[in-house]
Amino acid sequence: MAHRILHKEQLIPGQTSKLVVDAPHVAAKARPGNFVILRVCETGERIPLTIADTDPEAGTITMVYLVLGKSTAMLEALNEGDSILDLCGPLGRPTRIEPCGTVICVGGGTGVAAMHHIAKGHRHAGNRVVAVIGARSADLLLFEKELSAFCDEVLVSTNDGSRGHRGLVTEVLREHLEQGREVGEIVAVGPVPMMAAVAETTRPFGVRTTVSLNSIMLDGIGMCGACRVTVAGGTRFACVDGPEFDGHEVDFKELAQRLAAFKEMERAAHDHYCRCRADA
Repeated sequence: MAHRILHKEQLIPGQTSKLVVDAPHVAAKARPGNFVILRVCETGERIPLTIADTDPEAGTITMVYLVLGKSTAMLEALNEGDSILDLCGPLGRPTRIEPCGTVICVGGGTGVAAMHHIAKGHRHAGNRVVAVIGARSADLLLFEKELSAFCDEVLVSTNDGSRGHRGLVTEVLREHLEQGREVGEIVAVGPVPMMAAVAETTRPFGVRTTVSLNSIMLDGIGMCGACRVTVAGGTRFACVDGPEFDGHEVDFKELAQRLAAFKEMERAAHDHYCRCRADA
């Protein structure tokens, strides 16, 4: 079943875009932390995208993606009114959301969009939500306005100091924790090095830390084993056991190595596709 793109917005031109897609069956059941797997065309690969928001009444889901490989470049070539060939979801275990006082949600890169849905879920559960978001520079920040609409605090960090704290999100997080305020949980979504750094930052404070793993996925139902990760010394499958795990138990080094294994092929496929489009 094809799913029509109702709205497309370039959040960072040539790099990151947001799609609002007609998917009533997914929108009715999706919860924070869920993801979908989609194909752009018959010969396309299956790629996972985390759901950034839903509107069950309108029957839509929102997705944000970074253009890295051929498949996301093909997705970027679609416009409003075009359709995605097929879209399967919601998949994965939803975020565990329960009243726990203050929750700090940390996001980096496109992970901020996925974190947005989780933060909104915690707010609806009555928790006090503090968002900590980061990027290399102010023009690369995502969802600051959307988070400000419901979060109790939105703390910003940029590497170059063009907005908010000059430095890393972990520095902002550590400063907040050192103030001694009681925190029920910390949720981190973003690049693997950032999530690993968040887990190490929170470890001395003994705060429950949840991370959402962006491992390689193919089928999304636990059969192919491509998304395997090591958690607490055992093998888990991110698509059915996750994608969220205890950040203090994840083998981030192994995850980073697996993600890096196909980087060159991903880049080559992207460049070849773009050259063919340019020559057409």
